[in-house]
Amino acid sequence: MLGGMTESSPDIAGMTFEEALRALEEVVRRLESGEVALDDSIGLYERGEALRKHCQARLDAAQARIERIVAGPDGQAQAAVPFDAEPGR
Repeated sequence: MLGGMTESSPDIAGMTFEEALRALEEVVRRLESGEVALDDSIGLYERGEALRKHCQARLDAAQARIERIVAGPDGQAQAAVPFDAEPGR
C-alpha cells in the first residue's frame, strides 16, 4: 500500500516542521505525477492532510511562543506583528 510509504515513514506526530513539510512536498509531487493508483492516491491525500495539519499546528505553536517572548510585564504583546507583514507598512 502506498509503495511502502506508511511502513517506512516516521510517525507524523514525531516529525519536526521541516520533516513534515518535506514529506508533504513528496506527497504532492507523487499525487501530481498522475502515476499513483486511485486507492493509493486516496491514502496519499489523507496522509497529506495529516501532514498539513501537523505543519499548521507547529506554525501556530511557534507564533504563540514568539508572542509570549515579546509580551510586556502585563502580559500584553508589545511588539507582535503578523509574520507576513512587510517593513514600512
